[in-house]
Amino acid sequence: MSQYFSVDGHSVWNPSNGPGTLFTHLAEALVPLAGRPSGIGVTPGDPDDHPIDGAAFAAFAGALVAEYRATSHPIQRALLEGFVATAAVLARRGGLVLDGSAGRSARDIPGGGAAGPDRLAELMAEYERAMPV
Repeated sequence: MSQYFSVDGHSVWNPSNGPGTLFTHLAEALVPLAGRPSGIGVTPGDPDDHPIDGAAFAAFAGALVAEYRATSHPIQRALLEGFVATAAVLARRGGLVLDGSAGRSARDIPGGGAAGPDRLAELMAEYERAMPV
């Protein structure tokens, strides 16, 4: 069994049930942090089909990219890292642009460093190879 993710009708990912279900559950858990809906839906009658509203997902994922890049809290960054990189790959495959620019997070640790774009780019390249379409 597998799941299907499409951005505005364009197929972007076809993972097995484990990673697909985990991704959708993490997305819902991160909605409060992002402050907006994920844009990830479920087709009525087919719980394995996840149409994604591109505009909503770009805003959601962009807010999380900004949080990831801005926070200097190492645990917060680590917890966000896998989801953010996966979401960024889906966005890129769907032709979406993510706005990940933001100031510092309210949850920063004084003296810590924020995550730069290089780490996210490295993860995206790794995940791109591991994510079947």
